[in-house]
Amino acid sequence: MLNTVAANRSSMTATLRPSFSGHETFVFRHAWLKKAVDAVISDPEVFTKDSAIVTLGVGKNMVRSIRHWALAAGVIAEEPKSRGARMIVTEFGETVFGTSGLDPYLEDPSTLWLLHWNILRQELRCTTWHWVFNRFPSVEFTREMLTQFVLDEARRVCGPSLAENSIRRDVDVFLRTYVGSGGHRAPKLAEDAFDCPLSELGLIEARPGSQLYQLQRRPRQTLGDFAFLYALCDFWDRNFGDQKTLAFTEIAHRRGSPGLIFRIDENSLADRLERLEELTAGRLAYAETAGIRQVYKYDVLEPRQLLEEHYSRQGEFKELEAQA
Repeated sequence: MLNTVAANRSSMTATLRPSFSGHETFVFRHAWLKKAVDAVISDPEVFTKDSAIVTLGVGKNMVRSIRHWALAAGVIAEEPKSRGARMIVTEFGETVFGTSGLDPYLEDPSTLWLLHWNILRQELRCTTWHWVFNRFPSVEFTREMLTQFVLDEARRVCGPSLAENSIRRDVDVFLRTYVGSGGHRAPKLAEDAFDCPLSELGLIEARPGSQLYQLQRRPRQTLGDFAFLYALCDFWDRNFGDQKTLAFTEIAHRRGSPGLIFRIDENSLADRLERLEELTAGRLAYAETAGIRQVYKYDVLEPRQLLEEHYSRQGEFKELEAQA
């Protein structure tokens, strides 16, 4: 029995390995996620077929990249027991990018924040992304510093034989995900010339006149309250289950937390939490008692309803702007 358990653990360790590839050195582009969702709705096996290059209108390497990023962004998933041959559209993918999608063309900045959130959940698919936002100790760094950090972490987990060039390519794609073409970019090929939509978030800033990048905490004003609430509930459910209270420090600083993944400063985070009671009609509330700041959960919030609430409010704002 013990040997069986040990074998199972060994098998799981071998399977659950970090990944530093899959994107084919491409960042994802504005139209890719919508293309992936539409293609999977039409044919769940689209990514296994040679005709995918016609269906998606890109080359073979980009087909693989679109598959990688659609999985990473949580808009599609591998159908259980299909060994990756068949895909399904996730609830998030259907809500945002589906036939009646609420923001299929990425017009709402909060959609970009949620895609960033989903990607950062994928430690085993987007390892560099996850490690940098959750483990990297510096707010100011160079490309070389970042590469060395990821290389050290990767070799600690995967062993010393891991190729340095693989890490360098992955770090380059990571930086191109968040830094637009005006930043300190490595020389790029013509087909890499398109910026990733996530570069609009300003999460990583290139300092002019130097080779330095910054990963600072900010208020993140383009992140809508209900999009933030979606991430908070997701973090709570995955890490704390049915627990009825959640400490401010966990929301601000724990690995995988909204404060850390969105890089929100503490004062701005507290301001957001103070709005929870009104936003949720009392289902969540934030309070400080005896110097301890906590969020209290009084009822369950459904992820899809939070998304729909966010986009419906954005629609109302657009109508008011049009009338003004």
